[in-house]
Amino acid sequence: MKENDYSLHKIEQFEELINTPNIDLGKLRKLSWSGIPNQFRPMVWQLLMGYLPRNQDRREVTLARKRKDFADTANQAFSKGVAGLDYTLYHQIHIDIPRTNPSSTIYQNKKIQKSLERILYCWAIRHPASGYVQGINDLVTPFYYVFLSSYLDSDLDTYDINSIPDNVFEAVEADSFWCLTNLLDGIQDSYTYNQPGIHRQVQKLEEFIKRVDLKLYNHLKKEDVQFIQFAFRWMNCLLMRELKLENIIRMWDTYQSEPDGFSEFHLYVCAAFLVKWSKDLLEMDFQDIMIFLQNLPTSDWTEKDIEMLLSEAYMWKCLFHDSPNHIS
Repeated sequence: MKENDYSLHKIEQFEELINTPNIDLGKLRKLSWSGIPNQFRPMVWQLLMGYLPRNQDRREVTLARKRKDFADTANQAFSKGVAGLDYTLYHQIHIDIPRTNPSSTIYQNKKIQKSLERILYCWAIRHPASGYVQGINDLVTPFYYVFLSSYLDSDLDTYDINSIPDNVFEAVEADSFWCLTNLLDGIQDSYTYNQPGIHRQVQKLEEFIKRVDLKLYNHLKKEDVQFIQFAFRWMNCLLMRELKLENIIRMWDTYQSEPDGFSEFHLYVCAAFLVKWSKDLLEMDFQDIMIFLQNLPTSDWTEKDIEMLLSEAYMWKCLFHDSPNHIS
């Protein structure tokens, strides 16, 4: 992934802020909203996700404790190999992993796939109320990519993965596990039985589109397109199937800077995303709409496209968020 193009002034602002003894998280969120330079992103994400303490003196001890906690869970779960695991749970994770980010070469690497299996399996056994649900496999990959990249001196996409030492994988697994846990804690009812949180989000999206683009809403209704048919995936995987990983990573800089970024703000992003294609969709019938929405032309999107999407979402949030009757 190429280096982001940030001004020297912004880089200096990040350096100054993260080197303070007690980081002001409000300032960090404000600075991170418009994007985080690559060299600071691993640490900033861990701070914004509430995994790394804002107090500098506590970080080393906290990291050691949390990494040991995860290692103990993983080592105990996998002590007898695959034979000692809950077969149904492991099998579902095992078949989902190769489908995760299929266009990204690093996620086709067997060592990384095994690493992701450990994270997801450990998360599932520690959260039996929800357990593993398809979609969670996608949500761990931005964390994993960002944290692994921080240990390498060249681009992860061209790196010899098999040369990376085991202790690096162990640290990345633990950090990814805890950040995924904190993320899912905030959107828990999206991944419990029947996924009620996602159904609510899809319903809110439909009501919001009716409010901001009635022509599109009426056309989708006329063509008998149900929002659940395309927007369930948008909510379940946070648009990770629709956008390149590098675009998702930039988007998550903003999501982590927003209160309820992965739920409420994501709703506005999905609305902006759908309305972006309004003109195209109005010319299509049911079949063409479904094909188009399953294969959106975003492969050449750049950071600028993501920033336009985020800006549109932010504008709508400012206009509508304090008027809940608009999207309730």
